[in-house]
Formats: sequence, structure tokens, C-alpha cells
Amino acid sequence: MVSPMCQYSSEDGFANDWHLVHLGSRAVGGAGLIITEATAVAPQGRISPADLGIWKDEHIPSLKRITDFIHAQGSVAGIQLAHAGRKSSQQVSWKGGENLSPDSGGWETLAPSAIAFKEGDLVPSELSKEGIGRIVYEFRLAASRALRAGFKLVELHAAHGYLIHEFLSPKSNLRTDDYGGRFENRIRFLLEIVDQVRKEWPLSLPLFVRVSATEWVEDGWTEVDSVKLSAILKTMNVDLIDCSTGGNIPHVKIPVKPMYQLSFAETIKQQTGILTGAVGLITTSEEAEMIISENKADLVFMARELLRDPNFPLRAAYELKQEIIWPVQYERAKKKF
Repeated sequence: MVSPMCQYSSEDGFANDWHLVHLGSRAVGGAGLIITEATAVAPQGRISPADLGIWKDEHIPSLKRITDFIHAQGSVAGIQLAHAGRKSSQQVSWKGGENLSPDSGGWETLAPSAIAFKEGDLVPSELSKEGIGRIVYEFRLAASRALRAGFKLVELHAAHGYLIHEFLSPKSNLRTDDYGGRFENRIRFLLEIVDQVRKEWPLSLPLFVRVSATEWVEDGWTEVDSVKLSAILKTMNVDLIDCSTGGNIPHVKIPVKPMYQLSFAETIKQQTGILTGAVGLITTSEEAEMIISENKADLVFMARELLRDPNFPLRAAYELKQEIIWPVQYERAKKKF
């Protein structure tokens, strides 16, 4: 499947021709499931002013155009719903990625606690309980719009140091109320979002949650926490845990190597019985096949390799000697084995 990858190519949250071609070409290339980039449930939830959005009904038609095309190719269209929290209001990455103040086209950032992500960043405003409730409802409304836009799957972005992850982590959540302190309080925000999203998102359609399975520091969010959370989410009709890592604490040393996050997907799957997805430097058909055939995870999420090669699934099928259907327009290029 195509893992969510920010494109920073929207204006006022609207999808456009870039998104149609970017996502549509992966469908033509044989990907079974294609998930949009992090799609903001509120204007303040954007990482940058160029993020994709789903905070108003006007966003639906341009997204529907994309889901229709993806489904016409035999792939499944999914959407990742997100709120960037204290990591919002940034310039796009290829323009430096610095924080944008309200005076320079940015906005007030929000977080569980008034702690900046890193030195020099804007200090976010601590969310009130009313503000928390508003964002929970914004996720619900976004799920309703996603259904009307034709998506067949929703993923909640609870990883990489964005708002939901900020609540989960004791490093970024220093609250003393019902949303902070012990584990059960820190997961409350996510559980309320799941509950509200499921009021709009049918049980017949999958609901995924992406987590950072570890923050790579002992006193942060850990693999043990992720296992406990995943077991709870399974009881709430979450279908799969998308197992990434990191993103909430700067300058952490991460042991990056091929498939370096696979063990977390395998552990969560084995210890809770929930379906999991593996992501992180998976770049070959042999690696992907091993993950599935050895039951280490249930889905393979690929990102950068699918930027390098939109037709990777078609090539992988040839390399693994698997017969699959090609687009009729491309049939004359199909190799025989």
C-alpha cells in the first residue's frame, strides 16, 4: 500500500491536479491501497499553509474526483485524518520549514501543554477541555466528509509528534487533568476521537490508527505502551495499527536500517492479535514478500520507494512471478515469466 506522504501542494486545503496525478499514478502502478497525505481536520491542524484539508464541505468534490479515479483502477482509496498540534504553522520543507508566526502567514499552534517541539519554535497554547472537545468533533466531521468523498478507509494520525501523539507522550503532555498524567488519561484524547469517528465511519469500512510505536527514549512513549494501547483500540473496532516510530522528540538517535521498524509491527500483532502494518525503509519485493509470508505484519506500507517508482507493484509481481492484472493501456509492456 501507498503510505501517506505530504505533498505540500494545496491552496486553502483543496486537492488539485497534482494530487490526482500523484495518487492516481500509484493506482495505475498496481498499488492495492492508496492513502492520502496527512489531511487536516481544521485549518489550525495543518503542518503548513500548503497542506491538504477536509475541514469544510467544499473540499469534498476535488477529493471525490481522486477517489473515483483510484477505484476505477481497482485500487482502494484511503485518507489519513490529522491535526499537527505544536508542529503546525510551518513553512513548507523545501522553503526551509521554519515556524510561521501569525504575522508571516501562520497561526496560533495548539498542544496538550505549552511546550515547544524544539528550541526556537513557537510555544503552543495549551488546549482547554473545550478546545479538546472541539477538535474531537472536528475529527468526526472530517470522517463524515471522507465518506461522502468516496474514501473506503480512514487512518487516524497518532504518530510523528503531531497532536494525538503529543497527548500520548509523557514528554509532551504535562497536564494534571483527565487528559494528562497516567497512561489511561494520556490516551483519552485518542479514544474519544476513535469513538466519535466510528459514529460516522461505518463498521463495514476499515479504520486504521498510525502510531509511533516508540520514541526511542526510555522515559517517553514506549513499545510496551503501544502494545497496551493497541489492545484497547482493538476492542473499539480499530482494524489495524500502522506501526511507525519517533517524531515527537528532536535529536533522538534512531537505528535506521532496512525494515528497522518491522519488529514493532510484529510484536504488536503477536501480543494483541490486532492486524498491523509495517513501514520504514522497505524497498524490495523480496522484503515485502518476506514480511507477509512470514506473518510479521498484515500490510506493507511503502513510501519513498513508491515515489522513486510508481509502478513498483507491477515490477514486484514480475519479480515474484505472480500474475496480476495490468491496466489495459499498459498491457503491451507487460513482461512474461
